[in-house]
Amino acid sequence: MNFLPEDYEAYLAPETDRLSFLRKYLSDRGVQTSVIYLAGKKHIYVNFHSNSYNPQFKIKTLISHYDIVSGSPGANDNSSANFALADFAVKVNELALKGKVLNIRMFFTDGEELGEGGVSEQGSFALAELFKKLGIENDDVFVFDSVGRGTVPVLARAGLDVLMNFKKNRPFAKRFALLFERTQNILREASPQKWMTLPVPYSDNAGFLACGIPAVAITMLPKEEASLYCLELMKDKNLEKTVMNTKLSENADFAFKYREKMPLTWRLFHTEYDNFLSLTPESFKIIEKILEKLLPLYV
Repeated sequence: MNFLPEDYEAYLAPETDRLSFLRKYLSDRGVQTSVIYLAGKKHIYVNFHSNSYNPQFKIKTLISHYDIVSGSPGANDNSSANFALADFAVKVNELALKGKVLNIRMFFTDGEELGEGGVSEQGSFALAELFKKLGIENDDVFVFDSVGRGTVPVLARAGLDVLMNFKKNRPFAKRFALLFERTQNILREASPQKWMTLPVPYSDNAGFLACGIPAVAITMLPKEEASLYCLELMKDKNLEKTVMNTKLSENADFAFKYREKMPLTWRLFHTEYDNFLSLTPESFKIIEKILEKLLPLYV
């Protein structure tokens, strides 16, 4: 599939050391990285030049998990976002070396595919805890997950429940509301008339939200799947809450009652069918546009 990088299929091979692969992919293109060891997980941190940061402006932290479920190639979940962010990192690095201030942080995280312990076992939870210990609570955190299929950018609704209880956590709610609105504007500019906000199963944003750090998750869906999912949400008022509190692959009751109401794209996750044949070229072009919208500085 000529719209994919030539290394893409090798990255999906079951024997591939994905951490080493990503670090080499970036290093070969002039981007240096470090490995952060936290709670048994190995996160990749991209080392952009220190001169590319200005404390007067908001820092934008971009995240995609690189771990996959055994037995699945993980072409969409989450190799698609890995390559999108890695290629964007090359561009950011080139601009940073030219003296451009961009205020972009980037992590490739380990441990998103949760075990039985829930969010606290998620790799991003320990990372978010580290952020809090270091006093880093004002970043705008953007999580990119499964962005390689479809033409409709989807902003996950996770975190909106805090806005319903504004008085309980006013500072967090205010920061999250600003981030959510800003992200909607980015999707609107990058994909006019073709973006949505929908309930989405949790991703790395869950770990940050659990630690009181505003974070949003962006994914992609085919137009037909997004439309059918909207209809299912309107017909079943319990569906939204169930989706946002469940990991699709781990809950037998959910699988029995709701799986057929989910977009086909999500039903491919953690199976052998999440392969490069399921990806669509338009998705990568749209995500590239969205990432470009994160280059300008803002306060």
